[in-house]
Amino acid sequence: MSESASVSSGIAERYATAVFGLVKEANALPQLEASLDDLSAALDESAELRDLLSSPIYARDEQGAAITAVASKMGLLDVLTNALGLMAQKRRLFVVPAMVRRLREMIATEKGEVTADVVSAQPLSADQSARLAETLKAQVGSDVKINATVDESLIGGLVVKLGSRMIDTSIKAKLASLQNAMKEVG
Repeated sequence: MSESASVSSGIAERYATAVFGLVKEANALPQLEASLDDLSAALDESAELRDLLSSPIYARDEQGAAITAVASKMGLLDVLTNALGLMAQKRRLFVVPAMVRRLREMIATEKGEVTADVVSAQPLSADQSARLAETLKAQVGSDVKINATVDESLIGGLVVKLGSRMIDTSIKAKLASLQNAMKEVG
């Protein structure tokens, strides 16, 4: 990891820890989770918002006013809105995506959940996701939340990343393995 990435993750960790502690104390974890969902969706959909977080051309006051206005309009949790305002004052808005990821991890740990990153060739149906979550739950012994994405280059099958474990049952991986075996023979 580069030094700047390490510094960024450290900053994100500190803000996430502070927000999580305050929200947990107020018994508002479900509201924080909903606010994080809204903020993530806004970040995914709005290039202007991503630009506001990372562009150095905005003054601290402009960033602070803009991010608190957006957060208030979205109805984000007050603790999160205040943290975003403070981050703008300190020129730390660039770590918001990392802070959101860390907060999600902290909430999942608190709830006893493990997140599995699943990549499939086609979108998983609700039934397939539920069955996969149950299968993984039997493996790890705790609730599993599925974070599904689609990569058509897999051709078929799944790639499941659960913590440090990775299970690759994709056709693409099987073809690559077969290709390597053929090179060894020939």
